[in-house]
Amino acid sequence: MKNGLEDVIAAETQLSDVDGEAGRLIIRGVSLDHLVADGTYEGVAALLLDGLMEKSFDEAELGDWLAQARTRIFGHIKAADAALLALPPVDAMRALIARLPDGEDFDTALSLLAAPAVFLPAILRKQRGKRPIAPDASLSQAADILRMLTGKLPTREQTSALDTYLVTISDHGLNASTFASRVIASTQAGLTSSVLAAVSALKGPLHGGAPGPVLDMLDAIGTAENAYSWLGEALDRGERLMGFGHRIYRVRDPRADALKGALKPLISTGQVNSARSALAEAVEVAALAILKARKPNRPLDVNVEFYTALLLEALGFPREAFTGVFAIGRTVGWLAHAREQALDGRLIRPRSVYIGPLPAAA
Repeated sequence: MKNGLEDVIAAETQLSDVDGEAGRLIIRGVSLDHLVADGTYEGVAALLLDGLMEKSFDEAELGDWLAQARTRIFGHIKAADAALLALPPVDAMRALIARLPDGEDFDTALSLLAAPAVFLPAILRKQRGKRPIAPDASLSQAADILRMLTGKLPTREQTSALDTYLVTISDHGLNASTFASRVIASTQAGLTSSVLAAVSALKGPLHGGAPGPVLDMLDAIGTAENAYSWLGEALDRGERLMGFGHRIYRVRDPRADALKGALKPLISTGQVNSARSALAEAVEVAALAILKARKPNRPLDVNVEFYTALLLEALGFPREAFTGVFAIGRTVGWLAHAREQALDGRLIRPRSVYIGPLPAAA
């Protein structure tokens, strides 16, 4: 028995490969660095879903259908009453997703790809007393998300940055939420059920809830001069440094470099607070030096959460919404895994080892 199913192979997949020793992520045969070079959300979605649905399509066709799906989905926002809006954003988003039909077809998949992209900006606006903004079918998914969030057309750099984020986190092996999606799909419950299970797993702080605390850490450090002392004192207290270390990667998380690269155009064009970016650079340098000195036998490097926090903050998302934004990008991976499991797998039913008391002899 391996606690946490460590190193247990539970599925064969053609969707993604995470090489923790080499620091490499491959999605459907394409390395992450090539995907993010000029990639879009629509492109990676077409790549991941290729051959898994009942119809074939290319990136442009998927983009058109997805834009239409966003428009259809917007009507569900009317169900966001006061009780729902009192919930955290990811919980409110999950509640609206639960209204969608639970099918296995391509139309269901399109609705589920569109739903978090439409619901999260609308929920955030309504929670702040603002009117939700209807989707614009002429825009890409990334551009429309930002427009529905802020009420303004995003810049080219902002759209590209969000596209990079959505591509980067689209799929990542058999993580907790993806495994949850496959377990539900193995029962033939439907794609909506698979996505709801995955969102429920994602919201746990040990999976998708860590980017926000990266900003809390930066706020507490305050200035670059405080970085070494603050980080050292945090380690003395036995605290984890948010944004560093990963269960799989033994070297630097390749997604961190992709997101750091996506921030550069925003920094160079003055769309990111320069003091914030300088502080983050100083904290990264200080943290890596301290971790190397104090934990020389543990491979602790920057992970995806560190630059996710900085990028999403720069794009205008509040930190309490970061898990919901993650769900926008990862839903396509959940759907692809659910379809792969439904088409080629069987009911997932592992065994347990009983360690409780035995009945007394007769």
